[in-house]
Amino acid sequence: MIDSHCHLDDAAFDADREETIQRAVDAGVELMVAIGTGKGPPDLEAGIRIADSHPRFLATVGVHPHDAVKATPETWTRLEELLAHPKVIAIGEIGLDYHYDFSPREVQRDAFARQLTIAAERGKPIVIHTREAWEDTMALLEEHRVTGILHCFTGNREQAEQALALGFYLSFGGVVTFPKASELHEAARTVPLDRILIETDAPYLAPVPNRGKRNEPAFIVHTAKRLAELRGIGIDEIVCATTENFHRVMLQN
Repeated sequence: MIDSHCHLDDAAFDADREETIQRAVDAGVELMVAIGTGKGPPDLEAGIRIADSHPRFLATVGVHPHDAVKATPETWTRLEELLAHPKVIAIGEIGLDYHYDFSPREVQRDAFARQLTIAAERGKPIVIHTREAWEDTMALLEEHRVTGILHCFTGNREQAEQALALGFYLSFGGVVTFPKASELHEAARTVPLDRILIETDAPYLAPVPNRGKRNEPAFIVHTAKRLAELRGIGIDEIVCATTENFHRVMLQN
């Protein structure tokens, strides 16, 4: 299995980070992606620090919409420099978050558009965060020729089809295991198998039966099992497909 999105730099893992990683390996996690948004600019290297320390990690770099207000011209210069790092595979997580509005919406849109432009110019996939901002997110994606992942997809079938039409892959996390997520379940059943990824978003959104606890990459097995159940196939088929899909979109092979 590949955990396509986790935040192992988070302070929630300070007491047992190495043990957490080992539990993931023991559970069958081959590879993890350390999302490099961290606490925002000027530090863009949160994911790289994890990836440099552990052979089973790759990394992203990016400015989260929460931190868009912190970005300066130097931020974008540094981001482009870090794209040359051998373990940096994507720009992310980037996008729009109108739920918290920690950064003004216009500033969020500007930061998102700037990073989409960089991704297009550098040929890098992107990892998208969108919350209560679907229409604006899709409008900006339609303006840029980029590919990548909709992280922690929690939308409905119509939204899934819209994202797929733009060439994106949908990554499912712990929410797909929640009993009342009926619209998400429908989407998970209908998305083509060759466009699905899995993730934990650890330490957030732990799946059933660990809901409410700190999430960690080892728990991804519960998400994979639930996707298999929803689609009426074996977990091995989910694991093989999501691994192949990850390599196709993120490693471009």
